[in-house]
Amino acid sequence: MSYPGDVLVKKVQVADDGVLIPKQLLAGVQEVEIRKEQHVIFIVPMVVEDPILQLGAYPIMGEVTDAAEHHDQYLYQP
Repeated sequence: MSYPGDVLVKKVQVADDGVLIPKQLLAGVQEVEIRKEQHVIFIVPMVVEDPILQLGAYPIMGEVTDAAEHHDQYLYQP
């Protein structure tokens, strides 16, 4: 059964080892978080980002000569 917009409703049987989620619902998703709150089960797509790609995104600017040695001091100050 489908509804207008992005809403897709499917009814599936629960097997002994759980439920199989149709691949079409997970297009482009590599990892999900499964969470149960009260009587509602949420399946939330996770954004998988490699933190190494963020290195250099916010370089230390100005006349700082010791940034390599004391980078934490410069990165985490307000």
